[in-house]
Amino acid sequence: MGTRLLSEQLVRNRFPHLKYVRIHTPEKHKATIYAWNEDLNLPAKDAESLQRYASGYLYPYVCYQVKAYNLVQTDKVPPPEDIPEAVVQTAKRRNLNQYGIIEAIHRLFPCGHLSFVHYDAAESLIYFNFHADRRLQNREKEAMYKYLNEIIPLGSYCEVTFY
Repeated sequence: MGTRLLSEQLVRNRFPHLKYVRIHTPEKHKATIYAWNEDLNLPAKDAESLQRYASGYLYPYVCYQVKAYNLVQTDKVPPPEDIPEAVVQTAKRRNLNQYGIIEAIHRLFPCGHLSFVHYDAAESLIYFNFHADRRLQNREKEAMYKYLNEIIPLGSYCEVTFY
């Protein structure tokens, strides 16, 4: 499953000279790769190679575009947030599926049960239900969304109904 963290890791491994790499989902079925080399530049040759690599080897259900890293501010890409190591490790698993996503959320939020409802392919939206044993605070709900967004595929969004 092509998460942001796994995709960034794969890009860094394939292009070790790119010092700054950030991938963001700006809209459904799309991902933008922002990159710079150590000279704070993205040569056209690197941009073309990165575009070919992304289209051929990263998550296949996404249309990729490549931009210079300085455009993260112009494009209003939110800065990466601190996330637990368990989420990072889950997001970097190559064999991640819906069961792995649910298992990770259960470990982080043992106060309830997350279940997959359905995937709306046209809207690139994954629907989940979370049945809590107690009333969740808003910060807990926000954290769950933040963690889910790190472990769902690029180009996708999620919606959680809390019970």
